[in-house]
Order: sequence, then C-alpha cells, then structure tokens
Amino acid sequence: MLKKISSFNKKVNFEKFPDKFGRFGKFGGRFVAETLMPLLLEVESEYEKAKKSKIFKNQLDYYFKNYIGRPSPLYFAERLSKKLNNSKIYFKRDELNHTGAHKINNCMGQILLAKKMGKERIIAETGAGQHGVATATVCALFGLPCIIYMGEKDIERQSPNVFRMKLLGAEIKSVSNGSKSLKDAMNEALRDWVTNVQDTFYIIGTAAGPHPYPSMVRDFQSVIGKEVRSQIIAQENKLPDLLIACIGGGSNALGLFYDFLDDKEIKMLAVEAAGLGLSSGKHAASLSGGKPGVLHGNKTYLLQNQDGQIEEAHSISAGLDYPGIGPEHSFLFEQKRVKYVSATDEEALEAFKYCCKTEGIIPALEPAHALAALIKIAPKMSKEEIIVMNMCGRGDKDIFTVADALKIKI
Repeated sequence: MLKKISSFNKKVNFEKFPDKFGRFGKFGGRFVAETLMPLLLEVESEYEKAKKSKIFKNQLDYYFKNYIGRPSPLYFAERLSKKLNNSKIYFKRDELNHTGAHKINNCMGQILLAKKMGKERIIAETGAGQHGVATATVCALFGLPCIIYMGEKDIERQSPNVFRMKLLGAEIKSVSNGSKSLKDAMNEALRDWVTNVQDTFYIIGTAAGPHPYPSMVRDFQSVIGKEVRSQIIAQENKLPDLLIACIGGGSNALGLFYDFLDDKEIKMLAVEAAGLGLSSGKHAASLSGGKPGVLHGNKTYLLQNQDGQIEEAHSISAGLDYPGIGPEHSFLFEQKRVKYVSATDEEALEAFKYCCKTEGIIPALEPAHALAALIKIAPKMSKEEIIVMNMCGRGDKDIFTVADALKIKI
C-alpha cells in the first residue's frame, strides 16, 4: 500500500532548502513592501546568529523542557490499532504541550529572538486561536505587550480561546474584511508591521510568509520530528513507515516531517481540508484546487480565480481555512516527496467522534482531518508497519463548533 503514497526523486537533498534567497525551488522568496525589507534582513541575520549561539539554544531547551513540557509523549494507540487491522498507530501527543497545541514551540523560539533583537511590542495573527493563545502566553511570560489580529468569524466560533487570550493580557483586534478569517487577520497584521517597524516583532504562526519565516517556523517546530525519531527507536527499534499530519499553512506537518525528509524509505501523508467537498468550491485544499501565486510575501499554491484573485477558503476547522499553504509544502508537493490528500468536514467530524470513544482523546478539529485519512489507510497496511500521526492540538476549543455541527445543545 505504501508504495502508492510517494514516488520521488531520491537524489534531491531536501535539507539544503531553502537557498540564500529563501526559495524552495520556484516557491518562497520575499515579496514585501520596501519598508519591511530592512527588518526582514535583520530578522534573518539575527536568526542565523541565534542558530549558532549556545546561549540561545540553552535558553530554548530550558523553556521547551520546563515551561512547555517537552518532550511530548509518543503514545501507542492500542485500541485504535486493533480496530484498524493491527498496524501499529502512534500519536505524537503535542496537544499535551502547555497551551494545548504545537504552536507554543514556534512562539517560544520567536519570542526569544524578539527579545534578542530588543523589540518591545509583539503582534500575531490567529485563526483557531491556538497561535494567538501561544503568543499571548509567551508575551505574558516575558512581560511584553501583545496584539492579536483575528477574523470576526473566528472570534465567534473560537470564543474559549478568545477568552484565554484576554486572560493572558492580549489585546484582540477583530478583522471584518474579506472572509473575516485567517487570511484577513494576516493581512492586517502585515499592515500593522509595515507602520510599526521600529519597535515591533511579528510572530507568524505558520510556515508561510516572507523569508526567513517559513524556514524559521519549520526549524522551531522540527523538535517534534527529532523527538519522534528517538522515541520510536526506543519503543520499536525501527523508524516509522508512514507519517501523517493535517495541513493548513503547514507548521505541524513540517514539524513532524522535516527530520525525516532525507530518510528516503519513510512515506509522508499530509491532509488538507476539503470542507464541503472539492467540487463544491467550499474548501481549503490549496494543492488539490489551487495554482501558484503570491500571497503574504511568498510564492506558493493558492486558491484563486481565473483573474488571480484569492478565493475564500472554507473548513469547519478555523485553523485550516487558509487559501494558501507554506512554500516548502508546495515544493515537496511538486517533488512528490509528500503525498497530499484531503478530508471533508463530515469526515473530520466522524474521526473526531471515533477518536474520543476509542482512545479517550478529544482531538482538535485540525488533527481530526489527519485522523480521517489515517482511518482510511491503516486497514490497508500490514501488521508490521508503523504509523505516526501528529496529534497537534486538543479539542477543548472546538466543542461548541462540534456541538453545533452535530445539532447538540450544550
């Protein structure tokens, strides 16, 4: 079964990307207002120094261990494995991180970089609210003011996370433009940054945006895959056969995949949000239904009409309804290193319920999309094969959305 998932050029060294211009093949780059160029070059320069700094690494390791709670467990989902034909299924439990998702990994790295650069004001965008909560958390930890841009629609459907951000001292700026969701929140955050370049650091939450953000976010999230490598060898004495993750912008998927990209025998499956179905026009599957274009400072696959205007994305998951994807994913897609599939709202809801009742884990709607794909593929695999799925967020934030979708009164 796994032979059908990916067939790619095994001579490509994926670790050498991006190049010095931030390009992953023809994707990525830095398409921004001239005002931002000096700041982006400064961020790149300081990040390159930080990567070589033992002090920075020790700081990051300290907070990963003692504040976030890393390493997160690699859990053998025994009942799920038995129900799905006995292939061995493991969950990387990043929903057990402080704040309840993988987003805190990247936020901790970026806040330490912001402090190193002497920035005194932090801004961020958020969709499902997990990145907003993580940003507000690290700002509270280090005593920095925090402004979160969030779409009006997402504020309504993610009210628990909105309240959490306010408790943590963040100022929430509602965005009523466009689809009133993640794309528009990122637009407003970029406008803020352009006008406040001197004192402001923008903590971007996904592996998108202008260089160096896609690779920087990926690097901070790659702790996920590094931990999986040592954990699975300790438990199974071999590497996994298949890695699975959901994908919106792509940070949790790259976090799991990156350390394994040059392990040529390991297959990878990324799951986009098919919304109401790919033929409905109401989805967020940029690779299945999009084409290359430029958005938020980078070239990547985007949902767009014949005139090149960005189409509105849809997903039941507020964290996946973004009309684009990180540029490294566009590159991995064209190189066929990762297989990209999609799951509908209905499939994600069914997987959400199945996981709750089978493993006693309430997943976020984002990884519920990955679960939907896992439920389909696991029965076709052999009992000796190992699957690792990134459980990148917990479902507390989604209970009202799920209840509404299932027409259940709370």
